[in-house]
Amino acid sequence: MTFSSFSTFSVRDTFAVVAGLVGPFLAALLLLPLRASVTPTNLALLLVVVVVAVSALGNRFAGALAALSAAAWFDFFHTAPYQSFHIQDRADIETAVLLLAVGLLVSQLAVRGRTLGGAALADASHLERLHGVTRLARLGTSADEVVQRVRRELVDVLDLEGCRFAYGESAGEAARLEPDGSVTVPGWIWDLERQGWPSEEIELPAVVRGRSRGRYVMTPASGAVPPPLEARLVAVDLAVQAAAALDDDPVGTARRR
Repeated sequence: MTFSSFSTFSVRDTFAVVAGLVGPFLAALLLLPLRASVTPTNLALLLVVVVVAVSALGNRFAGALAALSAAAWFDFFHTAPYQSFHIQDRADIETAVLLLAVGLLVSQLAVRGRTLGGAALADASHLERLHGVTRLARLGTSADEVVQRVRRELVDVLDLEGCRFAYGESAGEAARLEPDGSVTVPGWIWDLERQGWPSEEIELPAVVRGRSRGRYVMTPASGAVPPPLEARLVAVDLAVQAAAALDDDPVGTARRR
């Protein structure tokens, strides 16, 4: 994730929090003309719709905030005595409590659904990357073109600042993206989730059937957050595709030695 995408994410969350505070208030205010003709239960259900909308836009905190706000403004505007946070009627108390409970539950489900939807889109994107490279190799495209296609895909899937392919064996002194998606740094036990990308270049070996055909030398974007494990494993698989293309091109391989 680059700095710009992080900023966009922060703005979205901030907007969702503001919507969680203000949205239920405005909705409760707009529903005032219906107070005499619509039951409190139905008014509460309309406020749940606002909670769902905020939850779908933001995160769990924004959804929970919207649920609390909806319960509070339902109490203030739509239960007697009006314009007060005191409730006299037992049925209204039960409705307010149910509004809060349902709002909290629905907000969590909405955020969960959005998270799963995003994961599904990411998985589909990763599958398309692998399929595209495999199809390119099967069409008889030159190994060099496959190598360059993989390079471009790595930049996208790992959100890199730069990437190049280098033939030959590594000197073993650089950080390395391992087949299991972890990162190793010579002389260090590297915790990728806690420490982020190493500051230096990172190598991704292109290995197939136990034979190295070169390596991708990757430069992470400044301040970028490492992508999830799934994306790193896709990167490893892409490098294998490049190595397989080179392995099937003995003439080109001999020329590059």
